[in-house]
Amino acid sequence: MAEYLVQTTTGTVRGYERDGRIDYLGIPYAEAPVGSLRFKRSVPKTLWEGTFDAKEYGNSPIQYNHGQVMGDEDCLTVNVQRPLTGDKLPVFVWIYGGGYNTGYSSDEMYRGEAFVRDGVLFFSFNYRTNILGFYDFTTYPGCEDFDSNCGLSDQILALNWIRDNVEAFGGDPERITIAGESAGGASVVNMLACPGVKGCFTQAIVESGLPNCMMTHQTARENIDLFLEGMHWTEKDMAMHLKTDDPHMFLPGHEYVQARHQYKNPGMFLPGPVQDDLMPVRPIDAIRGGSAEGISLIIGTNMHEGTMFVHPENTGFPNSWTMITEMMEKNGNTDRLPQIVTYYHEKGRDTFTLFHDTAVSMASSLPPVTRDARQIGGDPFIRFATDYAFEMPAVKVAAAQRKYTENVWMYRYELVTKTGLETGWKASHAFELPFVFEKPNHPFTHFEFDGEPEELFAKMAGDIHGDWISFIKSGDPNPDWHRFEGADSPVRIYDRNTRTERLDRSHLMEVWGDMRFYEK
Repeated sequence: MAEYLVQTTTGTVRGYERDGRIDYLGIPYAEAPVGSLRFKRSVPKTLWEGTFDAKEYGNSPIQYNHGQVMGDEDCLTVNVQRPLTGDKLPVFVWIYGGGYNTGYSSDEMYRGEAFVRDGVLFFSFNYRTNILGFYDFTTYPGCEDFDSNCGLSDQILALNWIRDNVEAFGGDPERITIAGESAGGASVVNMLACPGVKGCFTQAIVESGLPNCMMTHQTARENIDLFLEGMHWTEKDMAMHLKTDDPHMFLPGHEYVQARHQYKNPGMFLPGPVQDDLMPVRPIDAIRGGSAEGISLIIGTNMHEGTMFVHPENTGFPNSWTMITEMMEKNGNTDRLPQIVTYYHEKGRDTFTLFHDTAVSMASSLPPVTRDARQIGGDPFIRFATDYAFEMPAVKVAAAQRKYTENVWMYRYELVTKTGLETGWKASHAFELPFVFEKPNHPFTHFEFDGEPEELFAKMAGDIHGDWISFIKSGDPNPDWHRFEGADSPVRIYDRNTRTERLDRSHLMEVWGDMRFYEK
């Protein structure tokens, strides 16, 4: 039996042959963030003695996921999957999503067998989520010794570990593509902006990222004050609890934040990275300044992202004109409100003045959403959320990067399956993932593809996974997919008839202009 030993910068690891590939799983890239290292940025792993047996995935980060409390504080590990043979292999690094609140690299959806089959060296890693990873307590009394951006520091350290060890696993350091979806996509945008990962990758893929999910120390307090309320703590006793309590017990406070944050600050994101020394400039502004010069980029969105987030109750984004109005007013954009109303609900023009004159809720002044927003498409609020969080900032990222390289491509996923139509989810957030990873038997795939022919799955996987593989290997996703030119530009449309067509989003970009939200 072959011994698949690799000497890494932190020690020797032993891999295992499985189904025509070699797996090196659960390799620690950082010291366990426990005890005195809780709420501290990740610390590089010290050299271990002997051989680390990289047989199984490591612990997931602590989270509430799929109805269960799961995970452990000791979770900072990296996974490697590679073909049995080959050297100088192209490299693909996956960063999981989950709103910075959930997610883990051992999820069956995120395993890299299809990439390895196609001759790619695949990496994934865990980073801390929710309270332990992305809550900024540094401005509260007793928390002065806490660090900000702990989860961001995990990502930065993991990418540096991968760069330092990629050749040892047979990879080509000149062909490293990082990618992610949702908060993972936002993390890729963040990595385009962070000085600490300069030189760690050469290409990037952003799937349904949220580039504006970025807090200041002050705006972070808006959500953390809700967390305190949900935990029934005071500022005085918070530090003691955070330092000594079982962190699994913090999760109810996070659930409280999730349920209420939109009603306190409509349009505000859940806790994510903050501006500090790790991320000194907001990502889009940093990219505009050339922070990712020369990095080739694919970036795109799904047609109906908002269907996953806009709900009649416990909504993740504004679900009424009242909330949108408050969002605009809180951020100094009141003068742009008529423009937004006209764009997302043209019939609203005649009632907008009435709303201001009579102080009647716009939810009443305009045709309301009277049924489950997911069932009827939720217009205009689902379209508003899709554009606000995903579509509009994606175009801004592409335009910012286009100044520093011609190698920028945009896509949009538009496939609506029978289930998507029947449930109202349509082409929702994350619906492209089964095709990226070629997972026909995943439960999410079964939900999405119920009633559809197997041939459609194979066709869509060939389209999306095939383009990703071509980009990873050659730097060009498809000769029929023309490069990004601007708001009026060729866009790859992934659908039953996948094609490249010109989309003119100039009006969309004019409507949103340079409005900013929750940046002070």
